[in-house]
Amino acid sequence: MSESTTNNKNCVVIGASHAGVNFAFALRREGWQGSITMVDIDPTLPYHRPPLSKAYLTSSDSIEKNLLKSEESYVKENINLKLGVWVDAINRENKKVVLADGTSLGYDKLVIATGARPIMPPIPGLDTAKNSFALRSAADVANIRKTVVENVGLKVVVIGGGYIGLETAASLKKMGAEVVVLERESRTLARVTAPEMSLFFQKLHAEHGVAVLTEKNVVSIESNGNRNIVVCSDGTNYEADMIVVGVGIHVNKELAEKAGLTIENGIQVNEMAQTSDKDIYAIGDCTFHHNPHYKRHIRLESVQNAVDQAKIAAAAINGKVCAYNSLPWFWSDQYDVKLQMVGLSQDYDDVVVRKEADKENCFSVWYFKGDTLLAVDAVNNAKAYVYGTKFIKGGEKLDKSKLGDPTAEFKPANLIAQ
Repeated sequence: MSESTTNNKNCVVIGASHAGVNFAFALRREGWQGSITMVDIDPTLPYHRPPLSKAYLTSSDSIEKNLLKSEESYVKENINLKLGVWVDAINRENKKVVLADGTSLGYDKLVIATGARPIMPPIPGLDTAKNSFALRSAADVANIRKTVVENVGLKVVVIGGGYIGLETAASLKKMGAEVVVLERESRTLARVTAPEMSLFFQKLHAEHGVAVLTEKNVVSIESNGNRNIVVCSDGTNYEADMIVVGVGIHVNKELAEKAGLTIENGIQVNEMAQTSDKDIYAIGDCTFHHNPHYKRHIRLESVQNAVDQAKIAAAAINGKVCAYNSLPWFWSDQYDVKLQMVGLSQDYDDVVVRKEADKENCFSVWYFKGDTLLAVDAVNNAKAYVYGTKFIKGGEKLDKSKLGDPTAEFKPANLIAQ
């Protein structure tokens, strides 16, 4: 599609987080000359999400210091923002996005970047509990910060021992709160890491005075004056001035579903981020897309995936030949530990742990299926992360005995199987 053919075209983007914002600016760079309008229910200028449970939570910065782009940037690129606005429906027949106030936006191309929302489990008493929050938006962080500042010696129960729960626990501890994490499964991070990683993070939190308790299924929240009592199925209970819930997310797929688009564990898209409607694209956390490296469809909660899909969709809409082919990567910051992850470890049947003998809290976990490297978790070890990325992309076969030997020289030429 040439620039001249897009002059009078309208592109509407539903969702103004990492995927939506990166798409809008990429669309301009790729040559789109028509209008671009982004709609989002959040009234705040689009901001970075990952720091919410990490550095942003523990700082006193306003959200303005955490923006994805300045307000002037949107004006310069002629990107229209409609914030604090709810989208009610997508009318595919008339190619319109219907807003909650009854008005509508016409589109030639539509991009759905609706992301996900936190699960609030149906625990009796949770909806009426005092100071109960999820952590997904700037407003959530503002409420949590305010509660911590106004209550010295605050007792916090974090429900959920995934990355969001653990990151939030570390941040709240740094802010002076007394924190307990309750995880329903037999270990933390059970769906995404090996037992060695779960044990490491449980010990890390214990060393910082945070109790991470497993096999704790919360069944109710009761009230005791100004405090909540979090009750578990094993009969134990925990006092909480504040409760933070981090048990997972719901994909925001309802708009797409109601519009009749193909849905399967998210909005299904092809290699160009195109949905079952040729004029509608979907990007980011809400998508179910094919990953060529793992040869299967996946859904990712990842800024990297959101940005990569945004670029692909922007290029495709401008008529360029392109296809998604990215290796997933993630990160987590807790206390003085940086965890970098590359690849997907699902279906692994062998694990190699490499500990760097001369460094404290510096190791990596390598996930294999047979002789094929699937993923690497690197703790305070950027070199392992870089090597792991290289090996996975290259399909290299590794010498597992050398990989797990801390005395063996840690460089690619020495680790690749002969």
